[in-house]
Amino acid sequence: MNILSVASEVFPLIKTGGLADVAGALPLALAGHGIRVRTLMPGYPIVMQRLTGPKVVATFDGLLGEPARILAVTHEGLDLLVLDAPTFFDRPGGPYTDGSGNDFVDNWQRFAALSFAGAEVARGLLPDWRPDIVQAHDWQAAMTPVYMRYTGLQHIPTILTVHNLAFQGQFGADIFDKLRLPPQAFAVDGLEYYGDVGFLKGGLRTAWSITTVSPTYAQEIMTPEYGMGLEGLINARSADLEGIVNGIDTAVWNPESDTHIARPYAAGSLRQRAVNRQAVAERFNIEQDGGPIFCVISRLTWQKGIDIIADVTDWIVEQGGKLVVLGSGDQGLEGALLAAASRHRGRIGIVIGYNEPLSHLMQAGADAILIPSRFEPCGLTQLYGLRYGCIPVVARTGGLADTVIDANEAALSARVATGFQFTPINADGLRQALRRVFKAWQEPKVWGRIQNQGMKAEVSWESSAARYADLFSSLLTRANLS
Repeated sequence: MNILSVASEVFPLIKTGGLADVAGALPLALAGHGIRVRTLMPGYPIVMQRLTGPKVVATFDGLLGEPARILAVTHEGLDLLVLDAPTFFDRPGGPYTDGSGNDFVDNWQRFAALSFAGAEVARGLLPDWRPDIVQAHDWQAAMTPVYMRYTGLQHIPTILTVHNLAFQGQFGADIFDKLRLPPQAFAVDGLEYYGDVGFLKGGLRTAWSITTVSPTYAQEIMTPEYGMGLEGLINARSADLEGIVNGIDTAVWNPESDTHIARPYAAGSLRQRAVNRQAVAERFNIEQDGGPIFCVISRLTWQKGIDIIADVTDWIVEQGGKLVVLGSGDQGLEGALLAAASRHRGRIGIVIGYNEPLSHLMQAGADAILIPSRFEPCGLTQLYGLRYGCIPVVARTGGLADTVIDANEAALSARVATGFQFTPINADGLRQALRRVFKAWQEPKVWGRIQNQGMKAEVSWESSAARYADLFSSLLTRANLS
């Protein structure tokens, strides 16, 4: 079975969030099911610099008006098709924003071009390969099933995977004439969205199947609270909606072999985590005493509940805890955390930015990771925490609720608890959970059992890849019957 995956970022080449991790890890997991995935991604400068021996397999004289070509290359086991379109992607900044953090004004054109190229690959653009199914990830690739629907490829099964419904790719109606679509595509059952063009909305309407990255999030987005204005459409497509929880690459995230940490360890040798704990304390200039070290590894945004963290920093210190933070985002939230670090030198440490090796060390050395997200489609940091014995303290929402077993009395008695959940998702709710965390911290045997149980949790792609394989098979069966 051949699958074309279309994604705007793929780890380890380019990453801004969990989408990249999924786009990089899922193809490797599916290979064990006899499924070949080729991933179409943009040729950003950092991507082009890291390719070795790419081959030109297709060219466009005018891809939405600009010259482009597709390069085939293998990178760390991934079978990649890289869209080399310099006008769209050869520029400084990130994948979506310039050096000042502002969205590129032509993002609509850049990612429509990526989707158009995906549809052409599905049509048979490559001389020796054609996909059986096309999987598009998030709004940046959501136009792929739209182009396929309106250009005679509706017979090929398509899947739209929603990683975060909050980001929808909504643009003014004036761009429609430049998308090279027939007039009927700008309608309620197509791209039209409250008078604008909605990339994600169009993908939700036209894809054969819709997946989200956790079962709970699949249910949540059918409600006004989490549906972001699309809940009506999603309810109408509920028969085609499935939540499949993300996994992680357990070869990359493995405390027994991780080269980014101070000392490798396993569930049976948790005492060796102490060396990593010391390294974390030294890196953030915090004191080492009897209190737990909490960590935050996150985009510093309202969605991630970072304002809730800021509200409880003083209380955490009063209770004897320490806090280390790695992330960047909203300047006001960055400032609030930096102010807390200034008030509590030796108790709170902050690194603004993102550092992949440091994130590994923090998971290996901190005692617990705080994830108070107001909504979280899946989340990966809690899975890394489970894998590394860094106990997750999570809001009861989305994938966080699906992947962490709350340490309530019943779960503790049954010895199945893997972390702490809380609700309501506010400062009071988090403080209530942290009171339970501090209590467990005072009982080393209880704490150790929670760590060990978390490290035994199934966080790989094995079971989730099997569910995707089943979905692909059912779509092919449906295509053959139609």
